[in-house]
Amino acid sequence: MGLDDDAREYHRQEPPGKIAIETTKPTNTQRDLSLAYSPGVAAPCRDIAADPESVFEYTAKGNLVAVVSNGSAVLGLGDIGAAASKPVMEGKGVLFKRFADIDVFDIELDIDSVDPFCEAVKAMEPTFGGINLEDIKAPECFKIEERLREEMDVPVFHDDQHGTAIISGAALMNAVDISGKDLSELDIVFSGAGASAIATARFYVSLGARKENITMCDSSGIITEERVEAGEVNEYKSQFATPVEGGDLADAMEGADVFVGLSVGGIVSQEMVRSMAADPIIFAMANPDPEITYEDAKDARDDTVIMATGRSDYPNMVNNVLGFPFLFRGALDVRATEINEEMKAAAAEALADLARKDVPDAVVKAYGDDPLQFGPDYVIPKPLDPRVLFEIAPRVAEAAMESGCARTEIDLEKYRERLEARLGKSREMMRVVLNKAKSDPKRIALAEGTDEKMIRAAYQLSEQGIAEPVLLGDADTISQTAAELGLSFRPEVVDPEDRDVSGYGDRLYQLRKRKGITKREADDLVKRDTNYLGSVMVETGDVDAMLTGLTHHYPSALRPPLQIVGSAADTDTVAGVYMLTFKNRVIFCADTTVNQDPDAETLAEVTRHTADLARRFNVEPRAAMLSYSNFGSVDNEGTRKPRDAVDILQSDDAVDFPVDGEMQADTAVVDDILNGTYEFSQLDEAANVLVFPNLEAGNIGYKLLQRLGGAEAIGPMLVGMDEPVHVLQRGDEVKDIVNLASVAVVDAQE
Repeated sequence: MGLDDDAREYHRQEPPGKIAIETTKPTNTQRDLSLAYSPGVAAPCRDIAADPESVFEYTAKGNLVAVVSNGSAVLGLGDIGAAASKPVMEGKGVLFKRFADIDVFDIELDIDSVDPFCEAVKAMEPTFGGINLEDIKAPECFKIEERLREEMDVPVFHDDQHGTAIISGAALMNAVDISGKDLSELDIVFSGAGASAIATARFYVSLGARKENITMCDSSGIITEERVEAGEVNEYKSQFATPVEGGDLADAMEGADVFVGLSVGGIVSQEMVRSMAADPIIFAMANPDPEITYEDAKDARDDTVIMATGRSDYPNMVNNVLGFPFLFRGALDVRATEINEEMKAAAAEALADLARKDVPDAVVKAYGDDPLQFGPDYVIPKPLDPRVLFEIAPRVAEAAMESGCARTEIDLEKYRERLEARLGKSREMMRVVLNKAKSDPKRIALAEGTDEKMIRAAYQLSEQGIAEPVLLGDADTISQTAAELGLSFRPEVVDPEDRDVSGYGDRLYQLRKRKGITKREADDLVKRDTNYLGSVMVETGDVDAMLTGLTHHYPSALRPPLQIVGSAADTDTVAGVYMLTFKNRVIFCADTTVNQDPDAETLAEVTRHTADLARRFNVEPRAAMLSYSNFGSVDNEGTRKPRDAVDILQSDDAVDFPVDGEMQADTAVVDDILNGTYEFSQLDEAANVLVFPNLEAGNIGYKLLQRLGGAEAIGPMLVGMDEPVHVLQRGDEVKDIVNLASVAVVDAQE
């Protein structure tokens, strides 16, 4: 099947369409229903009648946007009518939800005239926290937005006008910086004079471009004052009329610094590109085919051509999804009465700033593993970059508060944390640890210091104030890689070829001389194996913690720290723990990496360590010892081990958390089973610490939960070590390194 047939099948699958409504409160009992509806619902109704602002407290209004259209100007389809536009509006709702966790009702109005359209939308103001106008033809769209903005007390935003303006404005700011030009001196040519082009030109002027330097062309050529006087153009186009004699697009482009295409594909030739000024900026944003292809624009000249399009298969994709979800998120969260110019500019500036930062591995992989680094082919972030939410929305909220259109003030730092939590429970949980780490950063050795990911992680750890990274390895390689990555920092490096590490060799020899290591071997190990060097640095206290494992098999990476640092004084057990985060639940799984066939004492010790780890994440542990048996339903050597471990823990006065078992996995995590069938259990709620009977079960279990249960995994986190050492999984991403380093810093603090 082709794309069209695939899309038809995608939309018609049961249930048809792309969106649905879900409940956000329990509706399982008669009492739940009496709270949700009659008679309990009367109480919030009375409160809202007495205080209209409390509608934000009691209802979904504060997170609900209407996507409103009459289908008169659907992108690529034209005037197809209200009903035919509904799949597009549902799609817009999907983007709001996916990228900013905003709920949407799509509303298609079979109304062409401005006055009745505005009256219909105004009548819905009690329902919505914001209005997103979509796919309404010009010039009616200008009149509708202007009127609704004046007459409504919630944000009204026509994305077709302002979305492209904001995103391309961010790209323009960075392109100007790269090309070494001055925004106020740019000669800018527009191809297209519709709603998007006019709004974009206006926005560029608000950013610092000069109106008299903008030349706008429509299908009849350059918009001139003569054409205005002749009545050939409407009032909206006329504001960009120029005093020149007539001409076509080719005439306008000659000597221009910037071309902005919001018209139709294929109308710009290589010769027209060659006629532009040095190092031109070309935003060919017609969809689906740009005014000139990326390849043709680049090949037309030998100097730097900064090229953006509306396509995902070329660099610098101008996509409105980088704007509207996050603009509305920030506006809704301060209960703004409008989306004003200050908020739009704040969004563009935040996007421009984000493009200059290191790009997460997950984003790079999503776009084909090609390097993404600030420069001519990367002037705006990618739509799938999760950081866009908590970079743009706070800046928009701040601009709303400063410009006076916010009904409520918020703490921006705490707001960023709430936004991160919207992206997943793991971000919420890691924020607890990150904040603890930042309160007292520690020195952390990164054993594989020449690896690109380690260097990028070191930069982030340093920039965010999480830790003081110490990179181990060849100093020249580290310096060169950091420069190639565009990372402007000078990390501390311990290069065993340049530094005197003989003292570490002496210490290694003292620790292992009765374990088969000679003095020469000890000296050689600390010079050629940074895992041994880092382990001795931790053991001697020259660094507070260590990370390794990114380029080694787990057992070989774990061996040096086990030999040198060893387990804590009060235990012989080291274990690996994964934290798995679901939408509304966190579970710690142990042991997943170290002990193959633990006995009851080992299981008990692993449980103690894992409970301590849970508390570092501000989670009160409830531990379950897992088996294929429920409380003695099967009695053999295998089921007795977790049962005996429970007896050890429950008889230990130092254990101040509930623990029970042995029990099956579903018994441990389902309240109805745990407290219904087994009401005698010591756990009054579902377990959040799951201790598996052996390594095989633990490794299989956490991976099934991660892959099939949709959990995000953080770890493995080593517990039971005498000093903070953690072993990464081979191929972990930079965010995994930063997360585990943060855990190590908190370990060191404690």
